[in-house]
Formats: sequence, C-alpha cells, structure tokens
Amino acid sequence: MIDILKLSKKFGTRTLWSDVTTTVNRGEMVAIVGPSGSGKSTLLNCIGLLDKPDGGEIRYEGKDITRFGRGETRRFRRDVLGYLFQNYALIENATVAVNLGVAVKPRRALQGATGVSISEALDRVGLAGREEEKIHHLSGGEQQRVALARLMVKQPALVLADEPTGALDHTNATAVIGILREMSDSGCAVVIATHDDRVRDRCDAVFAVNENLLVA
Repeated sequence: MIDILKLSKKFGTRTLWSDVTTTVNRGEMVAIVGPSGSGKSTLLNCIGLLDKPDGGEIRYEGKDITRFGRGETRRFRRDVLGYLFQNYALIENATVAVNLGVAVKPRRALQGATGVSISEALDRVGLAGREEEKIHHLSGGEQQRVALARLMVKQPALVLADEPTGALDHTNATAVIGILREMSDSGCAVVIATHDDRVRDRCDAVFAVNENLLVA
C-alpha cells in the first residue's frame, strides 16, 4: 500500500534521517521505533502530508503523494487516511457524538451504507452512552479513546498513530492496541510511532528509524 523510497528530512543543517526505504502492506501493523528526537513523528507527518520531506518519494498505490496538489491532498486525507494524534485533534467545545459524526463519509451517509455506528464504536472503546458529553469534560485518556472511536467510524485504509498509548493506563492501552490490531486484521494498514514495548510486540514488523532497519 505505502512504499517509502529514499526519504530524507533536514532541520536546518541537521539531517534528521536519510535514505529511509520501507513498505507497509494492507493488513499490516508496523511500529516505528527510535530514541526521542530521532524523527518518528516527523516520518508519520510526512506520510500524512502534514510535513514535506526534503528528498525521496512516498507512493500510495503507485502514486507519489508528496507531489499531490491541494485538492489531491485533501481527498487523500478524507478518503484514505485516519490519524491518531498525540493531542487527539478533537473539537473540545462539541459533544462526543459531533466529533464522531464528522468522520462519517458523506457518500456512506447518503447511501445508508453499513459500517461501524457511533454507538457501536463508543461501546467498543468503553464509552457507551456518553454521546452527549462535551469533549472538554473528558480526561486525556477518555479523549484518546474518542479519537480511536472516530477512526473506527471513519474506516480508513491507512491509520497513522503517534504514541497512541502514551496517556493511557495498562488496561486502556491494551484495549487501544487490540482495536488497532483488529483494524489491521480487517485489511487496514496501521503505522504506529511508539516507544511502548507492548505496542511493538503486537506489530507485524518494527522499523528502527535511526537505523533504517525493518525487522519482521
């Protein structure tokens, strides 16, 4: 699904990483690991078109997405990508239901197509019946689980997750990893930047960004 070819990124005179080359297939969950400051999140942001590499290519189904224009970028994010941000990227003064509702694809809503419903997604992440609560009333861990439920509703082909268990206790972290694993098993490609051994151990492969090494 995603082919990364000789990717490089600099900050000023410092080379963050160079010649990064790897592939993530459909139905595969890959952990990106490395020490703090090695550029794990930056690599995710390049794949998600939130940052631009200085060299190389990122190909999605054969197309170099780093060359996408504004419209192609918007469609890629809307139709293909799901992102689990460290800061959750939720609308804080809106309800849980509103935050999940924006993830329902217009085409699916118009056609009445089946998918994971808002109530089902919230039940899966342990927040059943809390649709009308405002986001700013929730704890950090609860907000992370709302963001995960939003991914389940959206049903993206590619998920990028940045330290998805960082704010969670052991029980909730295990649940989040399990849901990401289920999404991967259903055919979604999942790429996770993490320093959590529990996450790494559940992945199909581990990519050490500082060593440019992929280990199955």
